[in-house]
Amino acid sequence: MTDFLKDVRREVVELHEFFVSWFNGSIDREELEPRFLSHLSADVEFISPDGVALGREQLKAGFEAAYGANLDFKIEIRDVKILKQFGEIMLVTYTEWQKGARASAQPQNARITTALIEMGSRLTWHHIHETWLPESVRQADPFAF
Repeated sequence: MTDFLKDVRREVVELHEFFVSWFNGSIDREELEPRFLSHLSADVEFISPDGVALGREQLKAGFEAAYGANLDFKIEIRDVKILKQFGEIMLVTYTEWQKGARASAQPQNARITTALIEMGSRLTWHHIHETWLPESVRQADPFAF
């Protein structure tokens, strides 16, 4: 599982680096498909920390509308773990710490994410569920990234 963890950690970090570049507009719009959408299964479901469920087309529309809308946005990924592996399918968790998040109620926020990811020629995301980390955890962190 160690080799898979290295691949999963790289995937999660690179995907979130893309998000930062997308939201601050420092990447070409043509990168949405190869750097993000192509990593999602056709029937992917994303559940936001507020409990809103979105499919692939809704995610695409949301990202297209938010291009370059958040110049000061930053993300740090921590604690990537593979909780369970079923052949090529893995249940993964990680925490995502955000600064300058205009689209969130708290500009400095943190969430824990659980994702169902499939190994193959590339990693494919099938399900993503985010949950806010408790305020006590967020307040204990200096957001020094």
